[in-house]
Amino acid sequence: MDNLKKIKLLILDVDWVLTDGHSHTGGEVEYFKSFDVKDGLGISAAMRNGVQVLLVMVRTGEIVHQRAEDLGIGICSDGVTDKYEAVTDLISWMGLEKGEVAYMGDDLNDLPAFCATDIAFAPQDAAKEVILHADYHLKSRGGHGAVREAIEMILNEQGKWEGIVESYMTNGQGDRQ
Repeated sequence: MDNLKKIKLLILDVDWVLTDGHSHTGGEVEYFKSFDVKDGLGISAAMRNGVQVLLVMVRTGEIVHQRAEDLGIGICSDGVTDKYEAVTDLISWMGLEKGEVAYMGDDLNDLPAFCATDIAFAPQDAAKEVILHADYHLKSRGGHGAVREAIEMILNEQGKWEGIVESYMTNGQGDRQ
């Protein structure tokens, strides 16, 4: 797990990673998606401790942009048809190396993004082909703590998680969930 020590950026797919994959729609309007609050707190902790988080997704929708804004995520790329290109462009734009970036995805359209980074995470309920190509197959399902699990792994390996837990015990952090 030494490779997690270098991670400065975690890029996430959205549906079945940050959400439980259910999209409640009526006509062309998306009414709501379910997000896990523990994932949100994990994202806040990561961003306060040197690991940026960005979203890359095929679909478009105001709901995800609102969640990203609520969490302080500055980049939420939607309508992406080529995730390899999108991820490599983001890495280059941020001035990072491939080894400093991790990606979490759940389905076949995420496999190109796995190739753009050195670290790939797959939620417990990811497609079997994705699990085979992931560096880390998580115990948690997408939208049910998988993002938090990956962030804890990264921050633990970087020696930061214990200090984060202690900081909550003494004064909290004012997270926006």
